[in-house]
Amino acid sequence: MKTPVIAFGLAVSLASAALAAPPTDPFASIDGGSLSLADWAGQPVLVVNTASQCGFTGQYDGLQTLYDTYRDQGLVVLAVPSDDFNQELATAEDVKEFCTINYNITLPMTDITHVKGGQAHPFYTWVRAQTGFVPRWNFNKVLIGRDGAVVATWGSNARPMSNQIVGAVEAALK
Repeated sequence: MKTPVIAFGLAVSLASAALAAPPTDPFASIDGGSLSLADWAGQPVLVVNTASQCGFTGQYDGLQTLYDTYRDQGLVVLAVPSDDFNQELATAEDVKEFCTINYNITLPMTDITHVKGGQAHPFYTWVRAQTGFVPRWNFNKVLIGRDGAVVATWGSNARPMSNQIVGAVEAALK
């Protein structure tokens, strides 16, 4: 079976049987404790590296809308604040307050996390090994299917409620 991966608008096929499951290394939660993809096994998860001071920060509205629209069907949208592009606030508390006040965010969020380079969280290292995809800016998106395989990746310009993302999410929910 082939799994389509969309990177920068280009479709690439990968043999899903050859893909390893995503790592279970937890993310630190912005609310304390931890978040693990293993907690959502069998559910599609859209993982998005975010930043509070970016030209794409308005996408938080779309991420929350996507989450609200599909969470009862099993979709998880995980925001991963990162300062790897020097556009995140200084502390997780500042990020949480900013997102709550400005975007009424209720979707799960991690603490500030590295998404590229040698300090990248194991999830992002895994995505790079599986697909070659590395976030090149904030608000890059990775959709993980119910089977734990990467379904698709998108760059910053792909809006959360775009036809391409909504279509991929709806297909992953079937």
